[in-house]
Amino acid sequence: MTPAELSRTVLRSVRGAVEEQELSVPVPARIVVRPSPRPGCGDYASNVALQLAKPAGRPAREVAEILRKRLAGSPGIARVEIAGPGFLNFTLGDEAQVALVRDVLAQGDRYGDRSAPRTHGGRSARTAEAGSVDGSAPADGALAGSGAREVVVGEALARIEAAAGVPDSRCVHAVPHPSDLVALLARLGSDEARWVLLRPAAHDPVRVPERPVQRESNPRFRVQYAHARARALLRNAGELGFSGEPGEMGRPVAEGAAGVPEEAARPSGPGDGAGTQAASAARPLQGLLTLLATYPSVVETAARLRAPDRVVRHLEATADAFFRWHDDFPPLPVGEQKPLAVHRARLALAEAAGTVLANGLRLLGISAPEHL
Repeated sequence: MTPAELSRTVLRSVRGAVEEQELSVPVPARIVVRPSPRPGCGDYASNVALQLAKPAGRPAREVAEILRKRLAGSPGIARVEIAGPGFLNFTLGDEAQVALVRDVLAQGDRYGDRSAPRTHGGRSARTAEAGSVDGSAPADGALAGSGAREVVVGEALARIEAAAGVPDSRCVHAVPHPSDLVALLARLGSDEARWVLLRPAAHDPVRVPERPVQRESNPRFRVQYAHARARALLRNAGELGFSGEPGEMGRPVAEGAAGVPEEAARPSGPGDGAGTQAASAARPLQGLLTLLATYPSVVETAARLRAPDRVVRHLEATADAFFRWHDDFPPLPVGEQKPLAVHRARLALAEAAGTVLANGLRLLGISAPEHL
């Protein structure tokens, strides 16, 4: 379940409460649902009850309770709780997590892309991007200035706006390169040059490195490496004779269990602290799932604000979450262990993460390598 789907579910509950005269308020056009700001507060949160309290002439917590009762038991929602002055906190069920992974894999390179296939000069907008920055010329020693940034940001925005479904968005096509961009491409390579120019917000200066750094301290490398690692997991799993299948991820690997998932190493039950441990251990998993779910809305926000740096930073967060999750929920069996259902589920999530990373990199005009 994505935030947009959850938002529509909450909106239906408000509309139902109004129609059945539990609430007397104008039905809002949309309801904002955001990832919960801190662990232990569910997966998503909404302040809709606070917004409706004044027109309803009722306390926000009372409005929240009306909506909570209507939302309890909705498909994909495991729990709805009221926090503070009247916030609604949502915890999604396992089936919602499975449905999200399945949806990402089903849509593939169309996930987060609402555009229809279009052509420009005989090529689709997707393929036209390659011709826009790959020209080369001798470096003239100039650094990236406003001309280079304007060209690269403009090309990225054209792709982002098309993916967000912006009407009459521009097609991507080759444009003459200013000398500072030509020099930067020759010095850093296309991927690093683009990343350097797209990463800062519009009001921030561009900081050009002396040379591209192929290590994890470089966020561009980290994002590409996360994608390459996801693809490597799929290849390795294929060599072991299994593939991904969305499902429950199980618990993280138990310390000292030689790589055996905890649910296979020992049973859990009341009194063993499993609830607290599970809540803590699930954070890397939920963090990654939330980033995958919110990717389409990030693309829309980047298009609306004309801010490709929103996509850049979302990819950085997704890559970091992928590595944190991967360490706690390894997708491949260890040693003589046979592949289990949790391995297939984790492999499916790794593939979904790689899909989102590839889609975002494509919007930025940066390669998503299979090997790195």
